[in-house]
Amino acid sequence: MGETKADGTKMANLTETQAVPPVTKGSKKAERNSVFSWIIVLALLGVWMSVAVVWFDLVEYSSVVGTLGGVYDADGDGDFDAEDAKVILGLKKKTIEVKEAAYKNEDVPLDQKAVKGSTADTFRDTESEVRPEEPVPFNEDRTSSFHPFDVSLTDSKEHIDSTGELVVEALPEKTLELSATERYQDEEPYHAHMEEKKSKTKDTPGSKVLPDMTFEPESTLPLTETLHETSEPKAPSKAITESQESGHESAPEVTAETKGKKKKPKLFNKFDKIIKSEISAADKLRKKGKVEEALHAFEALVQKYPQSPRCRYGKAQAEDDVAEKLRSNEMLLKAVTTYREVAELPDTPADLIKATLKRCADRQQFLGRMRGSLATLEKLVHIFPDDITLKNDLGVAHLLIGDNKGAKGIYEEVLTVAPNDGFAKVHYGFILKSENKIAESIPYLREGLESGEPGTDDGRFYFHLGDALQRTGDVSQAYKWYEAGYQHGHFASVWQRSLYNVAGLRAQPWWSAKETGYTDLVRMLEQNWKIIRDEALLVLDAGSGQFLPEDENLRETGDWGQFTLWQQGRKVPSSCQSVPKTCAFMERYPETTTCKRGQIKFSVMQPGTHVWPHTGPTNCRLRMHLGLVIPPRGCQIRCTNQTRNWEEGKVLIFDDSFEHEVWQEADSYRLIFIVDVWHPELSQSQRHALSPI
Repeated sequence: MGETKADGTKMANLTETQAVPPVTKGSKKAERNSVFSWIIVLALLGVWMSVAVVWFDLVEYSSVVGTLGGVYDADGDGDFDAEDAKVILGLKKKTIEVKEAAYKNEDVPLDQKAVKGSTADTFRDTESEVRPEEPVPFNEDRTSSFHPFDVSLTDSKEHIDSTGELVVEALPEKTLELSATERYQDEEPYHAHMEEKKSKTKDTPGSKVLPDMTFEPESTLPLTETLHETSEPKAPSKAITESQESGHESAPEVTAETKGKKKKPKLFNKFDKIIKSEISAADKLRKKGKVEEALHAFEALVQKYPQSPRCRYGKAQAEDDVAEKLRSNEMLLKAVTTYREVAELPDTPADLIKATLKRCADRQQFLGRMRGSLATLEKLVHIFPDDITLKNDLGVAHLLIGDNKGAKGIYEEVLTVAPNDGFAKVHYGFILKSENKIAESIPYLREGLESGEPGTDDGRFYFHLGDALQRTGDVSQAYKWYEAGYQHGHFASVWQRSLYNVAGLRAQPWWSAKETGYTDLVRMLEQNWKIIRDEALLVLDAGSGQFLPEDENLRETGDWGQFTLWQQGRKVPSSCQSVPKTCAFMERYPETTTCKRGQIKFSVMQPGTHVWPHTGPTNCRLRMHLGLVIPPRGCQIRCTNQTRNWEEGKVLIFDDSFEHEVWQEADSYRLIFIVDVWHPELSQSQRHALSPI
């Protein structure tokens, strides 16, 4: 019944006047579609925000995940994707809760645990990408750590004691390198041996062939351009530049089998993929140069996930970065230890083992721990026996400790399975040359250089190939290769072929005392030459064996002995006891006694001696010859294209980084006093910083 209003009309019953639409299947479907549409909108919004964050770097990724993760990151993997949508729709459960339990042995489903004991291939990350590792120069490249004729030694020796710890013992005074504790004391960015940068331009003032020289080298050989430009420094501030990108680490070099088809190394195991967002956030701090913050972040991750290889690798990299920033050997030692720990963890991917142990070996070499580096590389070769690049690196490690025999065996193995490997060829040729197998060394050195493979474009190989050709009489070909080495930036000129150089120093073969600025030293030598001569003759006549045969393989014929008083800026006390007056004279002149790249010594040369054309190792010194006993005829020295004779009581001064040659064709011996001095244009700070030779 209707109700009557004040105007007398009746209100209609609600059920009769307001029709309510019936509930149908179609209306329910529309409602579901509307809900699904909102889900899609939210999904797209999350995707585009991710694009804005990651690709355009508009805001901090970690802060976005922290703010929006609860809304969009439904499955807990650090980003929004199809799996998140499944969680929102109720088709999948969240997995983030299990990530901590995975390494705490808590009861979680087997498919969500990082299964221990499986092979490295089981947990390879198909999404990660790394950049190829920079070639490791030893001074900036593979081979620049060993001298043209000698292999550098460090002033520490190592062995493993019964506890398995690395023990470092001090070596005797004689050393060819700075100790590890000296490596960070210079103001310059650190390098593997604190080497000075080599000049890379042919037009550096003072480095051209002098205009009065008559030799005109023939055109350079057609050499294949190398893929790698060498050296120490030749180097950036880091010995090896690493990618700072999140999840992008230094990768092993491409082997001969995979050349042309680069494979992305896989550095994440199954569990590390789950926590990839946390690793990426810490890596981003490294990318921005916030190395201390990155180290703290990775230390926290390692504490939280102690069995995560990728977290520990990030910690090692951060320690490496902090060591460079603080110039701290102590921190670098920590990095070396952490790198080793990565390879020992269970479920470490094979590519990560390779990357971390290679970096560990490089850092050990930087610290002067050559035997430790050798052991690390031996372990790598044992794990990856088919990797030729690792075997080549192992061969270099043998050379760095003076084990040419061990290196030779390695390169023979490589050339058996890869007869065209250019890197192995140049190093095998180098070893043959050091064994005085001159003719045999030539094809290996030449073919290795012509290959243009990384690590072959090194001044030592041009140096030794040219020298071998000279000694076999093929002079024109020798100077073609010297010219090629000059064109590639390894030599200051065709004549000046030293390899340990400071750019910009005045370069000329012969010097006067006035030009050197060391007139007081020259005057002292010439005024006291008879006293110096008489002391040397007493040692020579005594036949005590203090004059030792020249051991640098520079003689073609004859007999050449030397008696050393100072070596690499260090006095030889036993020698000075035999010639006390001479040593007392020299101690007044620090420009010579502190010359770490030279010697002070007596030199006696018997009749019938010929010294091959050769160059000294560095342009950082000048060499003085004081004549003591000089036959009237038959003794000559050539430097570049100028030949001179010694005179008793007179000093000759030349730059032995230029090619020079000696003949002794007299009827009696020739005795001179050799005094090396710092190049006068080197500053005191440069003299202090340069490594010994």
